[in-house]
Amino acid sequence: MKMHALSGGRLRMKKRIYVPDADRDETIELPVSAYLFRHASGNVLFDTGCHPSVETDAEARWGGLAKVMTPIGAPKSDVVSSLGAIGLSPEDIDLVVNSHFHPDHCGCNAFFRNATFICHEAELSSAKSADAAAQGYLPAEWDHPMPVETVTGSHDIFGDDKLVTIALPGHTAGMIGLRAALEKSGEFLLASDAVSLKRNLDNDEVPRNAWNADLLLSSYAEIRRIEKAGATVLCGHDDQQWQSLRKGADAYE
Repeated sequence: MKMHALSGGRLRMKKRIYVPDADRDETIELPVSAYLFRHASGNVLFDTGCHPSVETDAEARWGGLAKVMTPIGAPKSDVVSSLGAIGLSPEDIDLVVNSHFHPDHCGCNAFFRNATFICHEAELSSAKSADAAAQGYLPAEWDHPMPVETVTGSHDIFGDDKLVTIALPGHTAGMIGLRAALEKSGEFLLASDAVSLKRNLDNDEVPRNAWNADLLLSSYAEIRRIEKAGATVLCGHDDQQWQSLRKGADAYE
């Protein structure tokens, strides 16, 4: 199995959302990532990043959210373009695992018409709730006719312990990560926004955009347990870590 790190865009946000002692007007640039797994049983994509249209008119697609998280990605920094750069199209993807349904993590879902989607049942429920818009859920991003399979806890995608979903609630009610076991590169835990920045995990910092602080701290404990067992934690938006990763065709095996 191979793992490819793919660009899903780039955002600018207020730094104090993630870093408690940051100045009120200080900003931070955040990479948006997705990961492709080429497994013998199918191609699996973890998250789909931002929709390509937000590169030119974010407000038209995201409304007021565009003022909170402002897309600054270069043209063709979206997941569909990133797949194209390694010779794949959306039609080549068999499964999409959505960590959660915020628009910077499921923005390209609509392109993967041949795929089955996997998410946590609590996330789907949150996205359909009466106050979904206030929680950052936009139907245009996640509500599509492709089949959706929901999970409640750990789910071994192919039954061989190589790709296993992990429930990591806190940022949202149904946040899930993905534990990936590679033959040469070892284990990775794709934490998505359960760990936006590595310093959040290291310092037990709860970002201001967390849905439930207590659940997030419990997820931190689970993530540290998996990390102590030898897994490399891949954060949702840590630019320093992102810059250090191999990307595109330069896969992990």
